[in-house]
Amino acid sequence: MTATIPAPGSLAASLPPASGRSGFIGMLRSEWTKLRTVRSTMWSLLAMAAISIGLMSLFAWVSMRRWDRFDPEERLSLAHRPLEIILARPVFIAQLVVAVLGVMVISAEYTTGMIRSTLQAQPRRLTVLAAKVTVFAALMLVVGEALSFAAFFLGRQLIAAHIPVQLSDPGVARSVVGAGLYIAMLGLFSLAFGAIIRHTAGAITAVLGLILIVSNLTNLLPDSWGAHINAWMPTNAGQLIYEPTLAPDHLLTQWQGYAVFGGWTALLLAVAAVLLVRRDA
Repeated sequence: MTATIPAPGSLAASLPPASGRSGFIGMLRSEWTKLRTVRSTMWSLLAMAAISIGLMSLFAWVSMRRWDRFDPEERLSLAHRPLEIILARPVFIAQLVVAVLGVMVISAEYTTGMIRSTLQAQPRRLTVLAAKVTVFAALMLVVGEALSFAAFFLGRQLIAAHIPVQLSDPGVARSVVGAGLYIAMLGLFSLAFGAIIRHTAGAITAVLGLILIVSNLTNLLPDSWGAHINAWMPTNAGQLIYEPTLAPDHLLTQWQGYAVFGGWTALLLAVAAVLLVRRDA
């Protein structure tokens, strides 16, 4: 075989020789660059924060303005579940955006055909998937924790006149931190769906359908087996992590529920890894 020598002055001759080989660190940089340079990512995160915290603030403000109109039972109920006002509602809104972002992190590359360029640059497909998982999980963890703490401290001020709540109260700190953990895990859960289905609309429909419809419909199943299915549904179990207290007869504790959600996510990511290796790009 005859080696091809670049002509003097050509672009190939002016480039430095390649050194080393593409590895995991390089893929991390590549995935972070792709994620942060897509404008839809930043706009989606800003919209998620503005809408979720804005709606929480509006609901909390209206509830406190109408406090004198509530009967004693309603006041007592609100006083015993302040985090439902200032934390659960922001997370409910945020999870919809996270699910869409998680799917699009990988499905958008299949839609545009960019996945072929990615796999040409890094033929080790599991390295590509691991880099996507690591970068997106880190981003969602930071965003999720920032959103949950912001919602807590802002909401606490809005309801302080009638419902005092402190970070040191039993279960509160774990709930606030847990909300961010739930957001991060949901991001990976959705990314796995995107990698398996590879079609943006189909994967988003599947994830949101599971979160909003299927998980709730299992609550209608009869007898104890229905209760167990409902409790072990991925997002139903995962959401326990930001519940301050649970009924004594609940089937799972907060951390057990999060472990179940993590197990479902790990299973889906394993399926995604197998399909990524076996299927054509």
